Amino acid sequence: MTHISDMMVWIPGFIAFGLGLTLPMAVRPWLHRWNLVDIPTARSSHTHPTYRGMGLATAMAALIAYAVGLLSGLVHTDRSIALTVLAGMVASGALGWAEDYRGVSIKKRFAAQLAIGVAVTVALTVFLQTTFWWIPVGILAIAAFINVVNFMDGVNGISGINGFVIGAFYAYAGWTNAMPWLVVGGVSVACAYLAFLPWNIRPGKNVFLGDAGSYFLGGAIASMAVGAFLSGVYVEYLLSPVLIYLADTGFTLFRRMVRGEQWYKPHRTHVYQRLTDVGLSHLGAALTTAAFSVAITVITIVALPYQTQNALIAGALVIALLTIYLLLPRIIVTLKGRHGRK
Repeated sequence: MTHISDMMVWIPGFIAFGLGLTLPMAVRPWLHRWNLVDIPTARSSHTHPTYRGMGLATAMAALIAYAVGLLSGLVHTDRSIALTVLAGMVASGALGWAEDYRGVSIKKRFAAQLAIGVAVTVALTVFLQTTFWWIPVGILAIAAFINVVNFMDGVNGISGINGFVIGAFYAYAGWTNAMPWLVVGGVSVACAYLAFLPWNIRPGKNVFLGDAGSYFLGGAIASMAVGAFLSGVYVEYLLSPVLIYLADTGFTLFRRMVRGEQWYKPHRTHVYQRLTDVGLSHLGAALTTAAFSVAITVITIVALPYQTQNALIAGALVIALLTIYLLLPRIIVTLKGRHGRK
């Protein structure tokens, strides 16, 4: 790969993982002091009061690792792109932390998300000298995906596992396309969220990312995706790892609107949440979303170099996997019913 050695790329990853494991020990006493406790409601997937806001530590771990990658010379080219993406990460995490710490109204929150989208997309468009027609798309992509990740952060382990999966695939996209900034960013995010898992899945002692962690993850992935797309990376590399998240959110909102429900109100009717209702554990539901994401991404990437016929087959497989995932709660209920009648 150009401009970055295979060994040195792991330096930000080791830093992110080490800090991701240790920083929560420093942050947790402050969460207690600020009384950042998530009280369960009828719409919650947890049953006991749990500290939220640990995403502050996870975000700091990823940011420090990414900054080290930039300052150490791992990223020799496209530094303006890397710094713009870094700014998008910081702004997204800061907005999430403000929501955790004191709360932000829906209108102000959405306005801030759009502002992040505007700043990041316009800066990337100017630096890369691409057409301005992509600016509205980039703005909406960043603002929307921050919310998508926040919606999908509803069971223990899901953001840690999927943050690792998506970050790792983005690092691979950067490696394949000779973009060190994307490699370093993807590795930093992947390893920081992997390190959060032990804190999030410990029975009786777990903590939550909170909005600080989910907003940061959404902003980081979306900012990297926009930067990579405008830099010429095939959209298949960038879209396939997040298709399950997009499909789950879109399908759930559509169902709620069709039923006349207030789609913007808190709920627990996402596919991954319904999987826990039909018997899967939190970790089981999280691993299921990640497994489908991995399968879809591998199929998509493998099919890229081949001719149209193979691409159509790959597309059909992806659509089939998306359909199976969206219908999986119903499939499980049906299979359990048949087994019970035997």
